[in-house]
Amino acid sequence: MLYWFFKYILIGPWLRLLFRPQVEGLEFIPKDGPAILASNHLSFSDSFFLPLVVPRHITFLAKAEYFNGKGIKGFFSRAFFSGVGQVPIDRSGGSASDDALHTALRVLGQDELLGIYPEGTRSPDGRLYRGKTGVARVALEAGVPVIPVAMIGTREIQRPGKIMPSIRRVGIKIGAPLDFSRYEGMQNDRFVLRSMTDEIMYELMELSGQEYVDIYASRAKEVIADGESVQAAAAAQAS
Repeated sequence: MLYWFFKYILIGPWLRLLFRPQVEGLEFIPKDGPAILASNHLSFSDSFFLPLVVPRHITFLAKAEYFNGKGIKGFFSRAFFSGVGQVPIDRSGGSASDDALHTALRVLGQDELLGIYPEGTRSPDGRLYRGKTGVARVALEAGVPVIPVAMIGTREIQRPGKIMPSIRRVGIKIGAPLDFSRYEGMQNDRFVLRSMTDEIMYELMELSGQEYVDIYASRAKEVIADGESVQAAAAAQAS
């Protein structure tokens, strides 16, 4: 209930008034049944604007840090993310990855829409980075389509580390569902998972117009922090 309260009463009307979100491809969102919405990730606000324009409820896999804070701030963060239907995942790898998979499958098993950011974290510089294969594994395990979604202009509204957003129009481009049923039963084949993920990232690149760099966004953050070129890092990795 809190999800719909935020969307239609408390936050949604203000977001529509101030940022005038422009959406394309809304017809690709199924009226019912499970599906994965795989989006690029430019800003914290991505998780507000996509649910704003999609009529159905979307459950995002949110990083556990949003739920583990202490004090008053931690309480409100935990209450907000839980109330709007987000579920925490541990991104440390290992058994935590299996827990995230089970959580995703549970959401899809309830015929809901699942929001995933394949890059795993926000882009540090506005480029599109290599996707992690978890999205492909979830799609095969659940037997659901993947719908690519490109957020446009949200980085300019709220860059990482910025608290107060800037007012400007945002765009959301939704692509045609990707059907991976041809890979049914191959969710343990890492080459299949990589091929699927790369196909998803290619669609996101086409929709968003972002420059693609074939390294993980987490690695790009380290490279940028060291004052180095992400393109050079990607070339060195490929050689």
